[in-house]
Amino acid sequence: MNDVSPIARDLHARAAVRALVASEIREVANAGLGDPDILAFWFGEPDEVTPAYIRDAAVASINAGETFYTQNFGIPELRDAIATYVSRLHRPIASSKVAVTASGMSALMLTIEALVEPGDRVVCVTPLWPNLTEIPKILGADVVRVALEFGRTGWTLDVERLLSALTPGTRAVMINSPNNPTGWTIPREAQQTILEHCRRHGIWIVADDVYERLYYATAGKDMTCAPSFLDLADPDERLVSVNSFSKAWLMTGWRLGWIAAPPALMPDLGKLIEYNTSCSPVFVQRAGVVAIRDGEPTVLHTLERFRAARDFLVAELSRIEGVHAALPSGAMYVFFRVDGVTDSLAFCKRLVREAQLGLAPGSAFGPEGQGFVRWCFAAGQDRLAEGVRRLEAFLDR
Repeated sequence: MNDVSPIARDLHARAAVRALVASEIREVANAGLGDPDILAFWFGEPDEVTPAYIRDAAVASINAGETFYTQNFGIPELRDAIATYVSRLHRPIASSKVAVTASGMSALMLTIEALVEPGDRVVCVTPLWPNLTEIPKILGADVVRVALEFGRTGWTLDVERLLSALTPGTRAVMINSPNNPTGWTIPREAQQTILEHCRRHGIWIVADDVYERLYYATAGKDMTCAPSFLDLADPDERLVSVNSFSKAWLMTGWRLGWIAAPPALMPDLGKLIEYNTSCSPVFVQRAGVVAIRDGEPTVLHTLERFRAARDFLVAELSRIEGVHAALPSGAMYVFFRVDGVTDSLAFCKRLVREAQLGLAPGSAFGPEGQGFVRWCFAAGQDRLAEGVRRLEAFLDR
């Protein structure tokens, strides 16, 4: 006889958490991690290690004994450096509007925790990195997807369709540009239209700007970056910009990011940082100071290296019959369609098993990505070429 009460037997997480979508990227990667014969392009990660001058700053900080707690918002040196950097790229911003976070991912979670309540309506431009669409659901929000469209010239947004979804009472719109996975980058005119609409209806804009420096339309100009809502918004607008050191500075494993937000939001963000991570490690922040202060050559090197990789990969994919790829204007991915693929997850699992090639299934980024595959091109040309060879051989079977 089982005398355990129903309450005692209920060991599950709450319903909103159980309903979260597990990462299909991880599902594919788990099938191949540890196999040295697999060429892996599934994660959004550069293949170069963090430069020595950044690593050395962290080591020096540790050797100096900087292993204690610090301010919730980050050390003043890093907040000042970020404010100076953002002010060069966009409109001037005070360091008091900058919060340092333990990763860009943490910055996104903190932002949504600050803004969203159960039952709120949050609109996302998709396909999209699944973390962004799932975070509002953790808070009990209703997520509405507005899909980009894929054509011969790449991915585009129907702005009027997005505005129709941004109804009065909508709490926030989340826009990742340049976009993961498509590389789509929102034009300045669309930003202005969306900003004016959100002003009228009191809607927050959450801008994921993590890939803003990986923008390929402005070669040869100093301090180039993708169009940003920060260029247009007033200091007290309902705009939160989230960013990270991961991509442009080759620091994915360091877990360091920041939030730029209106002054009125900052005190409550400070509380949330305290109750989530308390603070970012000082030695990681010291590395961030050096990266953002001295790292422009690294950013430009990364940009040009990725541009060449992008051009090579798209050209190679485009010559394969049944593969449809377009040049992304930003980020570090080619999101391409393969004729006959109706189950992206199953297709990518077969690639791992039969071709030793690791790509991310398009369905991981939502139903709009079904039939597509994401390839991270942050790698050397020889490696990319071998990956294309394996894909072509697999499709020719």
